[in-house]
Amino acid sequence: MKVTLLGTGASAGVPMIGGADGSGDWGACDPSEPRNRRSRSSIVIEGEDGRRLLVDTSPDMRGQLLDCRIPGIDAVLFTHAHADHITGIDDVRILNRIAGRPLRAYGTEATLAEITSRFGYAFKPWKPPHFFRPVLEPAVIAPGDVVEAAGLTVRVFIQNHGMVETLGLRIGRFGYSTDLVGLDEAALAALEGVDTWVVGCFLRQGPHWTHADLPAVLAWVERLQPRRTVLTHMGTDMDWAWMQANLPPGVEPGYDGMVLTVA
Repeated sequence: MKVTLLGTGASAGVPMIGGADGSGDWGACDPSEPRNRRSRSSIVIEGEDGRRLLVDTSPDMRGQLLDCRIPGIDAVLFTHAHADHITGIDDVRILNRIAGRPLRAYGTEATLAEITSRFGYAFKPWKPPHFFRPVLEPAVIAPGDVVEAAGLTVRVFIQNHGMVETLGLRIGRFGYSTDLVGLDEAALAALEGVDTWVVGCFLRQGPHWTHADLPAVLAWVERLQPRRTVLTHMGTDMDWAWMQANLPPGVEPGYDGMVLTVA
């Protein structure tokens, strides 16, 4: 199984809009290090049969798919309905054209209801043969479900994201946990025995009311003992060189375009 990190940044990306000269607010991140430039978080998971599951449709999706040379998608899973995870949805119409069909869209009832309220046209029935708009077929899933999506067996679990909940994913020995501030016992049980875990880590030191900081992530790593932990959804104080110098063995920063091979 191949996992491509399309984007590894938080909701505002790195750099954020602004800066003294308008070229961006990098915070503590070194602008000369290309791996500090981060688009909004999303991944693609490709199974042995070549089918691909896209997790979230970020506002940067078009550029991400081009940069990572992803030629098509077979299904979409939404972790939640925040703007940085759904507002690339219009570009799904090109993915429809490539696949030649509507795409199944997995998400909780609340998530799909919120997305439908904003992008109702994307969930209207398809009128063949053309795709002038995105066409998604909703598939409601609930925490604890195990579903077949793009040929992959996906187990989903709930994560605490402050005012809302997000879905975490477990596929074989791979886990994905973006946009979280807490994991309950059910979530930790779902991640038990994970080999490679991609997990959101917004800042070096919190607390933050919606996102995990590095001490929280390292405490989860200590409990779960994954072989490899890759950080994502990182803000402007998560400098690449600082992380290389300070992260413990087995924990590493992700970067846009990073490819992981998972048994």
